[in-house]
Amino acid sequence: MGLSTEQLRASLDALADREPLIAAAIGRVGYPPPRIRDRGYETLLRTIVGQQVSVAAAQSIWNKMAAQLGPLSDPETVARVSDDDLRAAGLSRQKAAYARSLAEEVTSGRLDFAHLAEDDEEAIAQLVRIKGIGRWSAEVYLLFAEGRPDIWPAGDLAVQIEVGRIMGHAERPSEKLTREIAEAWRPHRGAAAVFAWHHYNSEMEVI
Repeated sequence: MGLSTEQLRASLDALADREPLIAAAIGRVGYPPPRIRDRGYETLLRTIVGQQVSVAAAQSIWNKMAAQLGPLSDPETVARVSDDDLRAAGLSRQKAAYARSLAEEVTSGRLDFAHLAEDDEEAIAQLVRIKGIGRWSAEVYLLFAEGRPDIWPAGDLAVQIEVGRIMGHAERPSEKLTREIAEAWRPHRGAAAVFAWHHYNSEMEVI
């Protein structure tokens, strides 16, 4: 489970006490709602299905896969069908390979979602072994599904944009600078990331 409403508020209040610019941003847009996903295989499979397509398109593909293949919460569903079956259900050749890689990691026991490494970097390393799961996807999984409080997806464009806006930078900070800025925010960087996305969406609504 991701960070709860109470956890987000407590972490953001702690950050606001340290950084007046964050306090001011909370005053402008309020606290973010929680972003929570289920722990486990299905959430990562949805991540693969949703890559580079709209939310609506991803849901359409997901529904088609479920109708043609069977229960998608079970990795054996993907493991036992052919690549042609996966492609007929709506996946590209590349995503079919990614989905199979994930299913094989889970069914083989090499990846156990209940026992990911406690160290965040080690857990990210475990997840990026899966074809199609890069650092960003691993970080978002650990933040939304595991509720790890100090995950910091500094490579995310919206996070960079909003860190720049909140902190008064004239230009969007690089990934490296975004990481450096947030060092002072440990161990609350997960809440800072959720707030950055909330701030981004609120700014878009204003525009």
